[in-house]
Amino acid sequence: MHQWTFVIAAYAVTLLGTAAVSLISRRAMRRAEAQAEALAGRP
Repeated sequence: MHQWTFVIAAYAVTLLGTAAVSLISRRAMRRAEAQAEALAGRP
């Protein structure tokens, strides 16, 4: 196999991993913000 195959695969894995972590973090942040607003809204 050509070495560029591995280079492209490494970039693809890195980009997919970064996207997955970003999406998971965004979901967790939105959930935490909703919980904080719910607590702040209580009298």
